[in-house]
Amino acid sequence: MYNYLIYNALKEHTKADKSFHMPGHKARGDFKTKFAVAPLDVTELSYTDNLLCPSGIIGEAERDIAEIVGAKKGYILTDGSSCGVLSMIYAVRKLGTKIIVPRNSHQSVWNACKLFGLEPVVVQGDYKDGVLLPPPPELIEKLLDNDRTISGLIITSPDYYGNVAPLEEYSAVLKRHKRYLLADGAHGAHLAFEQSGREYAGLYADLWVESAHKTLPSLTQGAAVFANEKSLIRELEEGLSIFRTTSPSFPVMASVEYGYKYLKNNPKIIEEAKSAVQAFKEKCPLKIYPSDDWAKLAVDCEPLGVSSNDVAKILEKKGIYAELSDGKYILFYLSPMNTAAELNKLLSALTAVKSNKKLKKSFVKNQVLPAAERTYSFQYALKQNHALVPLSSAAGRMCAQNAGVAPPCTPVIVAGEIISDAAVKILTNADNVFGLENGKIRVVAK
Repeated sequence: MYNYLIYNALKEHTKADKSFHMPGHKARGDFKTKFAVAPLDVTELSYTDNLLCPSGIIGEAERDIAEIVGAKKGYILTDGSSCGVLSMIYAVRKLGTKIIVPRNSHQSVWNACKLFGLEPVVVQGDYKDGVLLPPPPELIEKLLDNDRTISGLIITSPDYYGNVAPLEEYSAVLKRHKRYLLADGAHGAHLAFEQSGREYAGLYADLWVESAHKTLPSLTQGAAVFANEKSLIRELEEGLSIFRTTSPSFPVMASVEYGYKYLKNNPKIIEEAKSAVQAFKEKCPLKIYPSDDWAKLAVDCEPLGVSSNDVAKILEKKGIYAELSDGKYILFYLSPMNTAAELNKLLSALTAVKSNKKLKKSFVKNQVLPAAERTYSFQYALKQNHALVPLSSAAGRMCAQNAGVAPPCTPVIVAGEIISDAAVKILTNADNVFGLENGKIRVVAK
């Protein structure tokens, strides 16, 4: 059994006088009443260790987490997986001028390319039931055969819909070319505890990051980044020293350690959750996307002829909130902490939706984005003079700043690409977008 080192140290000192060090709330008064976590919220003290240079309980906790997932080194993050993505790409920034970036990569990947002057070699796979798949290994091999300036590949696995990339094949291709596999495993921390484990990014990646808060019992922004390639560790640590906050949240830090150790100490909980999900799938009256990851339930509303956005609104009236809705799918994002009772409530609600004869036919087929025309490079477009134009009249212009939908915080159009009618429609119809300014998009000035 693993002990919860950071939490136990914080808990032991909850009654200590906090008058003479940060944070400013001092764990007292109305603040303590409203925020129960206040007594655990401390700073770097003699008993708490220091995340930036751990030599005590934090260092030991990081070693334990690395051991649990099978990594050579592990680092707790209180800044989300974005911090880990930036640090991983920083670690390989000098090994080439380009990096292979699938189109559905998180915005933090594109931000890293912008920061480090790396040219993203944009790739994409086919669509399956309206969802973009990872690129085939053969495409990665072809790119590496023809370009020695590529440092490696960063891949999201699993993605928001639960598609797991062909990591083993990617790894073999990259190793043959002496290049590196980086994995944005933000959605897959729970996969480290699978009995087969084949879907877990840590089995194949040289560096990988996980959002503990997404699928483990951890607080929001809690994450971890891991290394298996020793030659990248020094640069990874340097990247962490740049992108980590110097004032990390100790409750978040403790919760990351707790999340990994709780599942390791209680292996039955994940099997119970998986069994409950399987029972739900067998009874669900609606079509479910064939996910590789049991924790992603994407219910297909197209057969009903109803927009998943309308279904989401109906469920919200019943107190059920989905992770996202894209018009076709309504996605329920699960974890080992979900119970059979919760899934039965969801099942009843979806069954009622299917039998609701008053639902208006509102389904509109999602736009499928073909591989976009790249007239100039990402870096070229960023460096040119820009102009803001109305999105409605932007088709045919060269994009100068990524724009996309959040969640999942992935771009619909990438800098250097020609804006298509399909991209305009997606951005126009989306409720939450990034990269637009009052309905206008940045383009390369004529």
